[in-house]
Amino acid sequence: MPAVCEFPVSDTASLEILYEDEYLVAVNKPAGLLVHPSWIAPARTPNLAAQLKLRYPNETVHTVHRLDRATSGVILFARNKAVAHSLQQQFAERQVQKTYLCVVRGWADEEGVIDYALKPIHDKIAEPHANPDKEAQDAVSAYRRIAKVALPIPVGRYPEARYSLVEVKPTTGRKHQIRRHMKHILHPIVGDTKHGEGRHNRLFREHLDSHRLLLMAVGIEFEHPVSGCRLNIQAGVGDDVRELFERLGWREGYPVTAAVAQR
Repeated sequence: MPAVCEFPVSDTASLEILYEDEYLVAVNKPAGLLVHPSWIAPARTPNLAAQLKLRYPNETVHTVHRLDRATSGVILFARNKAVAHSLQQQFAERQVQKTYLCVVRGWADEEGVIDYALKPIHDKIAEPHANPDKEAQDAVSAYRRIAKVALPIPVGRYPEARYSLVEVKPTTGRKHQIRRHMKHILHPIVGDTKHGEGRHNRLFREHLDSHRLLLMAVGIEFEHPVSGCRLNIQAGVGDDVRELFERLGWREGYPVTAAVAQR
């Protein structure tokens, strides 16, 4: 078996490395951490790119894809330009399978496919010349409900609050796709201050001490650009989310610890 398929894992104080070899690295990004420096944050705000530059001082580490600042979970970086191009091509050709978990308002259907085109979202400051009238692009997300719960806490005119734990596998990668798609089917993600609902965000803050967007990138599967191994890298949900799920009575159906496998 090629050495690259032995799944070396490194432990560091500042980065949770899920997988690392001479060609690429997978990191478990905490919620609230930027991937790159951004105009939305003050100078010197911590970000993954800066941490990776410290880890690999003699290399240029390339971003392969992105996660929203508020989203936690697995994200890939390439350690040379050729590997970056190969991985980006896999994303473009929809050969990468991404798996997310989210907590949404209401009891979602047991499973479904959201096929709803989304107009591009542009940052007015960062992209001042972007065309706001650009046509909507195809966007598809398959989902299944893993668990549900009813809390005896009134919300609005309802005597109880209902929530679902949902697994989502998007086949496209539009900006805020899962957040916008879940809103589209009237099950917005809890903790989403842009596409969610304030009353339910407040309930989780005040009653469950949850102050984050409950969207986690828990898995990514792709072909290693050099060895050809099919890698499946999983990130655990994190101690804070696991404790929240246990309080809600959800004790299975989601990854608790990180893992790497091949097939």
